[in-house]
Amino acid sequence: MKTTINQYQFEQAFNNAGRGNQFSREALKALFEYLEDYADSTGEQIELDVIALCCEFTEYEDLEEFQADYGTEYETMEDIEYHTTVIPIAGTAGFIIADF
Repeated sequence: MKTTINQYQFEQAFNNAGRGNQFSREALKALFEYLEDYADSTGEQIELDVIALCCEFTEYEDLEEFQADYGTEYETMEDIEYHTTVIPIAGTAGFIIADF
């Protein structure tokens, strides 16, 4: 059985799972759009699993915050993109990565 959800329902699922503070509102929007695009481009249905998404993705405010976790050998966004998926957050210096 498949249910299609919108961005609001996606955000509500995080709140309902007690993970409303895991990502900023802007980051949830970027993640939702990324997952929608992924599903559209691959034809693969994605099951909404809030806990799995919280374990698989991390939001960073900027490159410096990322470097605090992963090291300064990642000097540019391109360095990070070489190792994992990077989802930019529109209007900010922030981004989401698929943890590696």
